[in-house]
Amino acid sequence: MAVGSMLAAVLVLAIVIFVHELGHFLAGKWNNVEVRVFSMGFGPTLFARKFGETVYRLALVPLGGYVRMAGYDEEGGDDEDAPADPRRGFTSKSLAARATIVAAGPAVNLIFAALLFTFCAYVYGVSVPSDKPVVEAVAPGQPAEAGGLKAGDTVVAVDSRPITKWEDLLDVVVSSGGKALTFEVIDESGARRTAVVTPKLAPRYDEFGEEGESVFQIGVLRSEETQEVGLTRAASVGVQQTAGYSWMIVQTVARLFQGRLSAGDLGGPILIAREASRQARSGLRPLLIFMALISVNLGIVNLLPIPVLDGGHLAFMAFEAVRGKPLSLRVREYALQVGMVLIGALMIFVVFNDIVRIVAG
Repeated sequence: MAVGSMLAAVLVLAIVIFVHELGHFLAGKWNNVEVRVFSMGFGPTLFARKFGETVYRLALVPLGGYVRMAGYDEEGGDDEDAPADPRRGFTSKSLAARATIVAAGPAVNLIFAALLFTFCAYVYGVSVPSDKPVVEAVAPGQPAEAGGLKAGDTVVAVDSRPITKWEDLLDVVVSSGGKALTFEVIDESGARRTAVVTPKLAPRYDEFGEEGESVFQIGVLRSEETQEVGLTRAASVGVQQTAGYSWMIVQTVARLFQGRLSAGDLGGPILIAREASRQARSGLRPLLIFMALISVNLGIVNLLPIPVLDGGHLAFMAFEAVRGKPLSLRVREYALQVGMVLIGALMIFVVFNDIVRIVAG
């Protein structure tokens, strides 16, 4: 990767992590908790400055961060952990306040993603499927390529039946029964020609790669159009895209546990860096959309009920709400150790996957 692209990859991860930690920090301040440290990154300190009661720290490795609040553990905490004012310790706050502080990190990640999607929709427009029977791309090795269809072709008729919109073309192919079809097309230069294409029966796949019903297909991609939208419509699109991608991540996690998706498809920091580098070379819009997707991922994954993650802490608080008192420090420490082992094993696994992808090309 070029140096500029690598910097873009690091910047994407650093910004998304900063936004996450900023959510915890602001919620802590809002609830009058003494925040001791706001750190971006791990490893040797590059910069540290104390403003008010908080030390703001920048470390060498920007792929992480944390917010340290006084009095986080009501049991077993040392004197340095104790807040100057007992009323400003984390555990002295109400259950609702503590849950708000913990949930604020993932919540701000989702808000940030919605803002990025909104910005891209407002500035660059919204891509919608075109109703025109124009071939955007031709899949290699598929009937369309074998029959001579090319990207940019406009289909005007199939077996002398006029084609005026994409749905007409789809209907003809799906109902073909697998017999050869004669396409009349106009290419990008305006030249008219014919192409004989024989549809083949093939399964449809959903966004998770799961196989669906088989239908007759020829292997062409529908074109898209860009529509300009106002700020209200852009905001609606931003929220819808954030909600849609969030639900997709939830479904992906569920399918992994069900064994319906392969864990080998998971990617880690190396894959993220490579993809961020590729998007940076493609332009600002793809890079911003990629950043929004990473922010959604970080927000939703952190809500999983796994100790160490924010969702794990929220699960502890849910038990506290039911029991009327917190789980014992011993139980929480044991759960956190298990969570650290699980997260560590997952990180090793996804990094291994990334390396295998690079070796395999």
